[in-house]
Amino acid sequence: MSAAFATLSEFRALLAAAPGPDAAALQGARDRNGQLTKPPGALGRLEDLAIWYAGWRGTARPGLDKPQVIIFAGNHGVTARGVSAFPAEVTVQMVANFQAGGAAINQLSRAFGAEMSVQALDLDRPTADFTQGPAMTEAELVAALAAGWQAVNPAADLLVVGEMGIGNTTAAAAIACALFGGTPGEWTGRGTGVDDYGLAIKTQVVAEGLAANPDRDPLQVLRCLGGREIAAMAGAMARARAERIPVILDGFICTAAAAVLAQACDGALDHCVAGHASAEAAHRTLLSKLGKQPLLELGLRLGEGSGAALAIGVLKGAVACHSGMATFAEAGVAAG
Repeated sequence: MSAAFATLSEFRALLAAAPGPDAAALQGARDRNGQLTKPPGALGRLEDLAIWYAGWRGTARPGLDKPQVIIFAGNHGVTARGVSAFPAEVTVQMVANFQAGGAAINQLSRAFGAEMSVQALDLDRPTADFTQGPAMTEAELVAALAAGWQAVNPAADLLVVGEMGIGNTTAAAAIACALFGGTPGEWTGRGTGVDDYGLAIKTQVVAEGLAANPDRDPLQVLRCLGGREIAAMAGAMARARAERIPVILDGFICTAAAAVLAQACDGALDHCVAGHASAEAAHRTLLSKLGKQPLLELGLRLGEGSGAALAIGVLKGAVACHSGMATFAEAGVAAG
């Protein structure tokens, strides 16, 4: 299957034309929620989540049976600058671990009944060092966006996208700084656990990348400062919107990919909720910029989609209560 776009301008047009939630389903879900055997608002945020989910699925009484988890992997030329505590070869090694079922995301996907796949994107061909110019050509960016778009199963009823790519917290920090301003130091964190010296290198690298790539158009920011796996996550989230598949966002890197879409097109993340707030300090700042309140706060900083996969359980619980509970009339219980 080919992607629905062949150029960046075509991808931009698809974003602008993406559908919204089903108004009738939203109203029906609100009505149903008001009739369930519980005091109004007693399930707190679970009620809002279920109504939001129902609107995107187009039914007032939805199920959640086919979640999909996709892990995208890519390598970054900027890792040669010493921005990570791990060498670039770890990306390939971790992809093998995902494929063998040995990573945290494998266990969480299995625990919540998600179909999981891994997409390795030209690992033998890292992106260019963005301190010297753009990380990707437009053709490379379009190919990565298309890989994400094509990886989504249209029959899925929920999507989680995760990543693996040594050096990608540096790319995410550069993207966030380019999109929202501030200083490189405000957006750059320890990632895989670099020491103070390593953090100073990362911050300097982000600053050099921003100086070398002055274009602040969101999709150009992704091309110049991102990576193939970050672009693929954006492509997958865009496809999910086109298919009205709700998305749970993962950590800082995933949220940076999502932020590109949000800045490129108003409302582009209306089908997304934030799965968690990670221990990477700038993640909370980025979520605030996007107006997203995390479902979980557990100090996670693994990536791989792990925090978002864990939040599948929260959304499953919300949908199960909304669609499975009896109404006052069905239960023969007097409404207050």
